[in-house]
Amino acid sequence: MDPSHSLKKLQIPPGWQAPDPLLYEHLTATLLNEKDLQQDLEAVNSSRDIIRRTRGGSWPPAELTEDSNLRDLQWHARESKEGGSFAYAVRNADGDYIGCFYLYPLGARGPVTEKMSKYDVDANWWVTTEAYERGDYEVLYRGLKGWLKNELGAVGRPWWSNAEIPA
Repeated sequence: MDPSHSLKKLQIPPGWQAPDPLLYEHLTATLLNEKDLQQDLEAVNSSRDIIRRTRGGSWPPAELTEDSNLRDLQWHARESKEGGSFAYAVRNADGDYIGCFYLYPLGARGPVTEKMSKYDVDANWWVTTEAYERGDYEVLYRGLKGWLKNELGAVGRPWWSNAEIPA
């Protein structure tokens, strides 16, 4: 079977619930939902270039509207509840919304390659331009690696799909 046309669903244990919140250094991650609407909208729209550069891909293609972002946040919340994927909002110690991370089924962001097929989950993230300049992109990556090893280990081995992966 050609793996490039498949979606590898997350295989989490029955009854497993995504932890909320997650803490690492000065960052706190909480499951993304519609209460994050205004902060998420502002963060994405102010940082489209850095998001596309570091995360890779064409999202966001243009400025997000409140309606389209609300639909996205509601979808993320439903997916997290059902275990289809997981999305977290990330804030710094001052409570500033600095970005998000996502745990998607392999194949959700693009074709599954033979190399990817030995992994279980597509892990990707973004931060705002200001957070990137402060070094929070790397801090979030380290936090995400720890969370995937410990608190989020049930989702399996991560495939890091960002275009820019810290050393």
